[in-house]
Amino acid sequence: MLGGEYPENLYIQPPFFVDYGVNIHFGKNCYLNYGCTILDVNSVELGDNTLLSPGVTIVTPTHPIDPKARETELSAKPIKIGKNCWIGANATICPGVTIGDNVVIAAGAVVAKDIPSNVVAAGVPAKPIKQIPPTKQ
Repeated sequence: MLGGEYPENLYIQPPFFVDYGVNIHFGKNCYLNYGCTILDVNSVELGDNTLLSPGVTIVTPTHPIDPKARETELSAKPIKIGKNCWIGANATICPGVTIGDNVVIAAGAVVAKDIPSNVVAAGVPAKPIKQIPPTKQ
C-alpha cells in the first residue's frame, strides 16, 4: 500500500485510503486516525509530529474548470504540511496547498490556499483566525 521508507513512530489507524502510496513522505512521529484519505497523484509531505484526525482528506489531483478541457486533461499539485501540525476531523486539504509549521486546522475546514506558520485556521474556505504564541522552552 505504501512505498518508500517508514520513519520512526509512524502510526496509521485503519481504514486508510490512498491512490498510490509511493508519493507520500511522512516525517517522524506522524499519526493518522481512522478513515483518512490521501490521493497522492502528486507529492504529499507530512512534517514531523503531524496529526491527522478522523476523516481527513488530502487531495493532490485537480481538473480544469472548462468542461471540454476536463474531458482530456488531468493535473495534480503537491501538498506540504509542516511540522507540529494538527489537522482536525473531516478537514479537506486541496491541491497545491502548503501549510506552515505549528498549525492547527479546525474540524471541517476546507484548506484551498496556503496557511502560514503558527496559526489556527478554520472555515470554508479556511483562513487564519488566531495566532499561536511561541512555545516556552
